[in-house]
Amino acid sequence: MMKFLQVAVIGVFSLCALTGYSAAQTFSDAFAGFGSNDKEPIQIEAEELEVEDKTNSATFKGDVVVTQGETQLKTQKLRVFYDGSASGTTQQKISRLEAAGRVYISAKDQTATGDEASFDMKREVMVMTGDEVVLSQGPNVVVGNRLTVNLKTGKADLQAQKSGRVKVLIQPNSLDNN
Repeated sequence: MMKFLQVAVIGVFSLCALTGYSAAQTFSDAFAGFGSNDKEPIQIEAEELEVEDKTNSATFKGDVVVTQGETQLKTQKLRVFYDGSASGTTQQKISRLEAAGRVYISAKDQTATGDEASFDMKREVMVMTGDEVVLSQGPNVVVGNRLTVNLKTGKADLQAQKSGRVKVLIQPNSLDNN
């Protein structure tokens, strides 16, 4: 059953890509920017920032907005883990991001919402969880409780652990080329 759900989610967004929909961008591409894209700077805005050198982390709180290229993340709390010291002269590399408090991620016409999300930059994996994890591309929507995206391969796995069922809504003619 899980294999079918995985194939269904990948199929919906791969179909969008194969038909040229949204400049042939797959949904997982929306997540690939954060930390792994060395060409685009990461801009973070928040009401508060705490830097913790002992744990190599920084915590942003209050209406946090992260932007890298065309990808944007919004949340209430974001903890950024990095390799190296924040006060050192070498550039830090982000190793992990943890977002909590109604997470919203968008890139072009693609969005994902959930309660929490984590990005493991070393493993190149993003996991989003919540009562409802909602993915949308244009008018098409997929709903579950746990989304795992391999940022390197583009493989996406959406599960509905609470209800046992993933919901998919595809609007007629939404995949047609314009």
